[in-house]
Amino acid sequence: MTPLTEAFMTIWPALMLVMFVGAIALSYQIEKRSPDLVNRTGVPRMAMFFHTITNMKVARDGKTQSMRRVMLLLLAGVIVLFVVVAFVVSGIEQPMSDAA
Repeated sequence: MTPLTEAFMTIWPALMLVMFVGAIALSYQIEKRSPDLVNRTGVPRMAMFFHTITNMKVARDGKTQSMRRVMLLLLAGVIVLFVVVAFVVSGIEQPMSDAA
């Protein structure tokens, strides 16, 4: 494995975690700014990703929509990193299967 691949495979899990936790935090902030999504029960609940991703019951003001776009970019980044890692892993394992 090349040093660049090794470094990437070491860093990507932390990067994925940071991006996903950031998306979750933004989802909670979007919920607080959206009157129809505010948690009034006082009981903690999971982030309402489906609503915030699809823009369902989300406030239409510019700040909230800007936060939503950033959240979507973070989630897209997570997907892109998964695809990149799939290519890296397939590239690593391919030479090993050819040698056999």
